[in-house]
Amino acid sequence: MDSDELVPENAHYAHEDLDEKYPNRPHNRASTLAFHELYLNLFNPLNDIKKKRNGPVPGRRKVGPQGKGSSGLNPFELRRDVIARFISRWRKEVGDDIYPAFRLILPDKDRDRPMYGIKEKVIGKMLVKIMKINKESEDGYNLLNWKLPGQSSARMAGDFAGRCFDVLSKRPMRTDPGDMSIEEVNEKLDKLSAASKEDQQVPILAEFYRRMNPDELMWLIRIILRQMKVGATERTFFDVWHPDAENLYSISSSLRRVCWELHDPNIRLEAEDRGIGLMQCFQPQLAQFQMHSFEKMISRMRPTEDDPVFWIEEKMDGERMQLHMAPDESVSGGRKFGFWSRKAKDYTYLYGNGIYDENGALTRHLKNAFVDGVQSLILDGEMITWDPDQDAIVSFGTLKTAALAEQRNPFSNGPRPLFRVFDILYLNGRDLTKYTLRDRRNALQKVISPVYRRFEIHPYEEATTPAEVETCLRKVVAEASEGLVLKNPRSPYRLNERHDDWMKVKPEYMTEFGESLDLVVIGGYYGSGHRGGNLASFLCGLRVDDSSSHDTDSMKFWSFCKVGGGFTAADYQEVRHHTDGKWKVWDAKKPPSSLIELAGGDAQHERPDMWIKPSDSVILCVKASSVSVSDQFRMGLTLRFPRFKKLRKDKNWKTALSIQEFLDLKANAEQERHDKEFSVDNNRRKRVKRAEKKPLTIAGHDGKEDVQYLGPSGEVFDKLNFYIMTDSSAPEKKTKAELEQLVKANGGKIYQINTAAPDMICVAERRTVKVASLQKRGDFNIVKPSWLLDCVKQNEKDAGLSDFLLPFEPRHMFFTMDDRDGEIAMSADQYTDSFARDTNVNELKEILHQMADGKEKTNHALDSGSRRRVEAQIEDKVNSGYTVPCGWLFRGLDLFFFSHTENHNKEGTSMPNRVIGDARLYLARNIARFGGAVSAATLESPGITHVIVNPEALPSADIASLRRSLASRPVQKIPHLVSLAWVEECWENGTLLDEESKRSSASNAWNDLAQRTRDAESDIGK
Repeated sequence: MDSDELVPENAHYAHEDLDEKYPNRPHNRASTLAFHELYLNLFNPLNDIKKKRNGPVPGRRKVGPQGKGSSGLNPFELRRDVIARFISRWRKEVGDDIYPAFRLILPDKDRDRPMYGIKEKVIGKMLVKIMKINKESEDGYNLLNWKLPGQSSARMAGDFAGRCFDVLSKRPMRTDPGDMSIEEVNEKLDKLSAASKEDQQVPILAEFYRRMNPDELMWLIRIILRQMKVGATERTFFDVWHPDAENLYSISSSLRRVCWELHDPNIRLEAEDRGIGLMQCFQPQLAQFQMHSFEKMISRMRPTEDDPVFWIEEKMDGERMQLHMAPDESVSGGRKFGFWSRKAKDYTYLYGNGIYDENGALTRHLKNAFVDGVQSLILDGEMITWDPDQDAIVSFGTLKTAALAEQRNPFSNGPRPLFRVFDILYLNGRDLTKYTLRDRRNALQKVISPVYRRFEIHPYEEATTPAEVETCLRKVVAEASEGLVLKNPRSPYRLNERHDDWMKVKPEYMTEFGESLDLVVIGGYYGSGHRGGNLASFLCGLRVDDSSSHDTDSMKFWSFCKVGGGFTAADYQEVRHHTDGKWKVWDAKKPPSSLIELAGGDAQHERPDMWIKPSDSVILCVKASSVSVSDQFRMGLTLRFPRFKKLRKDKNWKTALSIQEFLDLKANAEQERHDKEFSVDNNRRKRVKRAEKKPLTIAGHDGKEDVQYLGPSGEVFDKLNFYIMTDSSAPEKKTKAELEQLVKANGGKIYQINTAAPDMICVAERRTVKVASLQKRGDFNIVKPSWLLDCVKQNEKDAGLSDFLLPFEPRHMFFTMDDRDGEIAMSADQYTDSFARDTNVNELKEILHQMADGKEKTNHALDSGSRRRVEAQIEDKVNSGYTVPCGWLFRGLDLFFFSHTENHNKEGTSMPNRVIGDARLYLARNIARFGGAVSAATLESPGITHVIVNPEALPSADIASLRRSLASRPVQKIPHLVSLAWVEECWENGTLLDEESKRSSASNAWNDLAQRTRDAESDIGK
């Protein structure tokens, strides 16, 4: 932050200084409004709108010539109306300088006022001292333990400002609104931010207490904590203030500039003012998510006949960073540096502010990094950790540690920060964002003199075909890198935008659903056994992105999945460290519906034991085998076999996965699968079967026959809806009308269209046009009339007992939806003997005949469905915190154990799985097989998910050759290559660990594997 951005005590000097820096800034013609006007006319009205129950927008009444009435405004329009009225009043009564008010309305966006350095606990202690409250009293307890329910009630638990209001309202110094103006409040807050000790802070807070009523103090505390929660985001305020306000803030992060440079809504930003500026953090361009095919991704690069080229860069595992350099004689070396992360965090203190900054982990090495004539620039790149010993990238989690170590000892040979530059956006006073990427890269090459393994230009490859992308991706797999980024060299730089001009590509491994999903933890479940007493599994949610409200900061999440696998003891400890003191007991009577929405309405499916506010929570990187339909989660979908990979400390609830982003990823995955499986022979003509002529019938009147029903009656079909499409031929012959009368006599309702009522049961025995159409759609199970007859007969036999609706059996089904096979199969055994229904003589004879012949009526698909049902039940237990069964640990994995003796097959194609010579590898294979894994016979076996090696027993050259061989296999999904220590550590921890993040910790021997593989590359060539 510049020194002149702070407000010094000498107000006259400050105004002169600011007038010089902002010569066109507006000046108010009157004093600012009273502080209480903020909460009376802005904060409280906005809060009232937020508290209104969400529902459909009421239809607008036709009032007046325009045909609109004010009662038809939706919440977003109401919020805008409240804000617009306040801004209009400010302009009319005060003037055009709204900066004093915006500093209090949007305190978290005000970078000009330093942090106060006081949080809830400190404020609570000061209020206890100011009001002279006994710390042991109820009010003293409530202030000092604000996260806990109060001694007499749980009101306002977790809401510190609300808890303060409860206490302050009992002993106010004044009940009427105070006399402090907005300008006075800002002056006092400036002093509070400058005060570093409690004895300096208490008098300031005491003056607020004397001159404000409890409502004002509650909002003041929220301003100090920068947690307003008024139901409107900065985007809404900016949009009402000026059409260019959001754009200016995104390139400058300066609330002051937004207020002073855009005070007239009729004057738009000039073109030169819409770009980035030196020493002003901007929001960088982001890469779009991966699509389902390389061809589609390349088409988004907009190639032309004259220029079909796109660029391929390696995706690095580091932290996105922007470097600013400006001339400044006050800094030793004449050049001033600034570093900001993607989240606008200032890292200049870590990497250095000048060439001779002794605390700079990077800038001290940049003395000769720029060619003569370069005065100022802005670079975009990735800060990574480089290990000189291995000459390789180290994981992102070590970056800050490496930078601090480099600060202490710049001459050590340990891991160090390396800034890889891939773009230049500003050069010698000129904004380059409108230039093409190709032109910017040319400029970058001319102005940078790379410093080996300190400051380098990130390389790229030119390509024109999908095959080249696949080649590079296989190279990434061979080198164990993170992925690729495709870039359009003809594109400009798009600030604060995720655009198709940049697209990321990550290698897909076996048994995984697309990309890793970054999910917010919204709930927790206590475990059992050795996990007892702690939260052992977590409920994760997807962010609701309500496009109708234009409010992208809505902190609403839908439940999506439970994650309990993949955590080590250290992982659990880290989650506890980040969330300690933030968990709240789930109250089924008062659920946090404004933040978290579960499935099942009042039933609250998958209700957690504890819940946490998304803004206080952590982000889990999760992998899964697939996505499945589930009514237990609000999304209606969930992950099958989810597995924790790592904590995403670089993300928060706003940047975690949203509902729409997940649906896009899912659609891409489904499209990819469809493209692989679906093929059409355009040369083959479909045979059109000519339908036979049938007697003319009138639609809707084919069931109006006058039929008298004389059979048994009851309530077995009570509250059920039926759509009967055909008659019945077996076991009894009945017309459609007779079947309908049977249903009505037993409590059911009949409809003549499948969409007329919810949960429709469709009945048919023959493939008519209507039946075929319904079957093709696949939205409904179609049951045979025999099920109706069996239900009525069974309840007739069970006379005197309560009515019992038989479950569907395989013999009852005319058509079954894919996701219901397993459930229906479980209602009978392998010989179709029902578990719920009495068997008649003829059925029993047929069953016994099958058993004598040794033939099972059901096929393997039926057994598979039953197995999936059991697996789903075990999965649910595991995700709920139960210990993973030993025989379940490696379920679904196909492992090949690679030994030295197998690498000498003459043909080089078949390597029998003989691992007896390596006792440790042999034991690992037995462990994996006991844990449910399949042990592949050869390396060419289809479906291999992991190749296991012992790096202590296998030569480096063999490992290097194996890695290259796997990367060049003609399949899209490539097996993981891991050390056998991965198997051992998974077994030891009782959970399936992430292959990538756990490699380095799995075994000391594995740490050397990557380096020894690289050392062997030259030997392979020889």
